[in-house]
Amino acid sequence: QLSTPTLLPSTLGSERAVSVSGKSSHSLVLAADGSVWSWGHGAYGRLGHGDDEEQWQPKKVEAFDGQRVLAVVAGGDHNLALTADSAVWSWGLGGFGELGHGDMHQQLLP
Repeated sequence: QLSTPTLLPSTLGSERAVSVSGKSSHSLVLAADGSVWSWGHGAYGRLGHGDDEEQWQPKKVEAFDGQRVLAVVAGGDHNLALTADSAVWSWGLGGFGELGHGDMHQQLLP
C-alpha cells in the first residue's frame, strides 16, 4: 500500500486526462478527446467493458467510440456519463434502480 499520492504511469496512449472520478473499488478518467477509461474491480459491469473482469490499469470503454463524452461520475457500483448530444448513459449495478432503466438489472455496457 502507498501512503502518499503516486503518479500513474500514462496508459491513455497519447490522450490527455481532463477529469477523474473514483469510488472505493473503481476509477474513471475522461480524456480530452471525449473517450472514457476505467479500471479497478469490475463486478456488476461497473467498468463498462461488457464483463465483470478486474482491470489493473486504465482501459478504454469502447462502447463510447463515436461519442464525445463531456462528463463522467463514478457511483458505488455504477457510473454515469453525459455525452455532447445531452444523452445520459448509465452502467453497472442496477439492483436499486440507480441506473434509471426502470428495472433492477445490472448493465455491463453503457
